[in-house]
Amino acid sequence: MTMDTERFAAALESRAQAVEAALRTLLSDHLLANEIARPPRLLAAMRHGVLNGGKRLRPFLVMEAAALFDADGPAARRVAAALECLHCYSLMHDDLPAMDDDDLRRGQPTVHRAFDEATAILAGDSLLTLAFDVICDPATELSAERRVRLAGNLARAAGIGGMAVLAGAEGQARPPDHRAARQRLGRRGHQRHPARRCRLRHQARLARAARGLDEERHEDRGAVGGDPAPQEED
Repeated sequence: MTMDTERFAAALESRAQAVEAALRTLLSDHLLANEIARPPRLLAAMRHGVLNGGKRLRPFLVMEAAALFDADGPAARRVAAALECLHCYSLMHDDLPAMDDDDLRRGQPTVHRAFDEATAILAGDSLLTLAFDVICDPATELSAERRVRLAGNLARAAGIGGMAVLAGAEGQARPPDHRAARQRLGRRGHQRHPARRCRLRHQARLARAARGLDEERHEDRGAVGGDPAPQEED
């Protein structure tokens, strides 16, 4: 490997370890305020779908963007972990029999194979809501206004007008060639992928929050908030 490649690999691994530690804390047995229980089987399924390897590229991008403004501290790490929770939720549900019906994810049995379909659905649901819990929690040490902005941005990108579009058209039954159709849709739509757009906005807003910049005077532009530049699939 070249020196640049080695540095990148080392930085990716370092960020991955930091986010992994944050995820393990978020998925601990410890009850948070107003939680009534953390069912062991459900929690085990969530851990199976999250703590199973992966490059953690999305958290890496959040953390590295924040680092440009000396803002890659605990708040950025929590937002990065929240984004990874949402990503892993999407993978869990994508693997379900009603979706892509996959048996393996990152070389291990998918959650619905390791546990059961109902548990996989609930685990994904729990990760999705956990992402917003983490961002909105005062423990994510950003102003309340900025936490609301981050949560709203993430919700818009993950919902009916965003990431869900790639899961299928209005819940219609999957045709036999649905996997090829999804790949075609992904290739056509990758330049406007809402999850990527959201990730870039999160990076920009974290950076602004760290520098105390005015949200209204520093709107997202170009690749940050408008039409993003073409990007490769990750």
